Amino acid sequence: MAGNHRYDEIHRRRLLGLGAAVAAPALLGMSLPRAQAAAIPERLTGFRATRAAARTPGGPEEASLSELRAMLASGKISAVELTKFYLDRIAKLNLSGPELRAVLETNPDALKDAARLDAERKAGKVRGVLHGIPLLIKDNINTGGRLHTTNGLNALMGARPADATVIAKLRAAGAILLGKANLTSLVSASSGYSPRGGQTRNPYKLDRSPNGSSAGPAAATAANLCAAAVGTETIGSILGPSGANGVVGIRPTVGLTSRTGMFPGSRSFDTIGPICRTVADAALLLGVLTGEDPTDTATADSKGKFHTDYTPFLKPGGLKGARIGIVRDTYFSYNNHAAAVAEHAIGVLKDAGAVIVDNADIPTGAKMATDLDPAFIVQITEMKQDIEAYLARTPGSHPRSLAELIAWNDKHAKTEQEFFGQDMLRIVADFQGTTADSAYKEALATVRKVARDDGIDAALQKNRVDALMMPTGAPSWKIDLINGDPAIMGSAIPVGYAGYPAVNVPAGFVHGMPVGITFMGTAWSEPQLIRFAHAFEQAHPVRHAPAFGAASPGL
Repeated sequence: MAGNHRYDEIHRRRLLGLGAAVAAPALLGMSLPRAQAAAIPERLTGFRATRAAARTPGGPEEASLSELRAMLASGKISAVELTKFYLDRIAKLNLSGPELRAVLETNPDALKDAARLDAERKAGKVRGVLHGIPLLIKDNINTGGRLHTTNGLNALMGARPADATVIAKLRAAGAILLGKANLTSLVSASSGYSPRGGQTRNPYKLDRSPNGSSAGPAAATAANLCAAAVGTETIGSILGPSGANGVVGIRPTVGLTSRTGMFPGSRSFDTIGPICRTVADAALLLGVLTGEDPTDTATADSKGKFHTDYTPFLKPGGLKGARIGIVRDTYFSYNNHAAAVAEHAIGVLKDAGAVIVDNADIPTGAKMATDLDPAFIVQITEMKQDIEAYLARTPGSHPRSLAELIAWNDKHAKTEQEFFGQDMLRIVADFQGTTADSAYKEALATVRKVARDDGIDAALQKNRVDALMMPTGAPSWKIDLINGDPAIMGSAIPVGYAGYPAVNVPAGFVHGMPVGITFMGTAWSEPQLIRFAHAFEQAHPVRHAPAFGAASPGL
């Protein structure tokens, strides 16, 4: 398997479909000179952009979760009115107008649920911090009731799963399930494309990719189609789209949030996290999602480490005295614009009181970006075993195995394979390895050592820093449904392979396209990362609402 070009290419596409970043080898190990980064004109980076939120003063558009909670508590707006607001936005922008295609379906029971929550509030019962707040859910997270869970595949329209653990937590906190968001499907080489939903567009420039695979949640949150969204990440599926769509995304430590009821990508890398417009919103939503779950053994490791409320870590002056390591090697080399945005962010961090430790490089960064074989063995082994189990146990009328899924897609090839075939699915289906094999165990041990002990933890310890910072990714590329995504680079691989946490926060614009920076750390360091990201956001509030523009000439 190692060195086989066909396997490597399929794995590359799988990672890209999950929002991961894979660099061209010629770029690795190179650092963009600071003078070169500084020479990029300010007019191209949008450093001085402000919160130009196109909203009615006091209205729901661009409102934070805290603002919406206050509006609901005061009676300024009802849950029914708020839900109608988002349903109207979806009707105007999702399949009409700019045709964002970020939402696969809205919940036929959303208004009924909202009315029930309004009645509960009137009676003095408030379920939790999300009472009456409408959220979109990525379509690979199981939702009971009349909402479908298909992972973007029409073959799974007949599936009838029960609520995932995180969905039960959201309902208990009073959230309204507004609908299901589009994603990168298993038969796509273009981020944000699924046979069921078509191609999600970036709301900042409609011919640009939203990145993947939590493309729908990120684009919808940016465009105010929801109050916030819940996404999933294997390798970069939250970080990548959050950076490309100018929103905040938190990739939690593997085990901080339960994956029970999630269509599996890779149990060693999978995690579920929030996608929001502000760090404060993401901190609030993350606290609802955490906790031990006996049906997901990985969550046992979170005992004594998780919090049900991360908002206390949103402290003024949160960067004062913090030691932030700048990871230049590999991550400042793949795109001059992204490097320039990150370079400016370093100045913001300094001004906010952080101690900057430059060249705090991850020793194995370049190795992780180029040597895919051990991670591939881990991922394909877990995918084969866990997808087969998911299909077999999920109630409803749908393919019960990978072989049946492939056959269904072949039978309906006109719609299911209009742009891309299913070579990756065939390779997964044909794979014979199991998690009991020594090859798998050795590969998993290798990935964890390279990413954790010799990677992120080595960089943190050697440089005595509290967190690492780097660009999240380059300004997004043009959508290409013929050739698929290009080979790209970003911050996702180290934390993805390690199973460690990271936060993307908007940091600037390049020709109107968002660019973010990533704060990453060791396992269970979400409180620190949230504190740093929030302080940076407060010192440098660059995010503004998208205008659904066309691409600039020549770009």
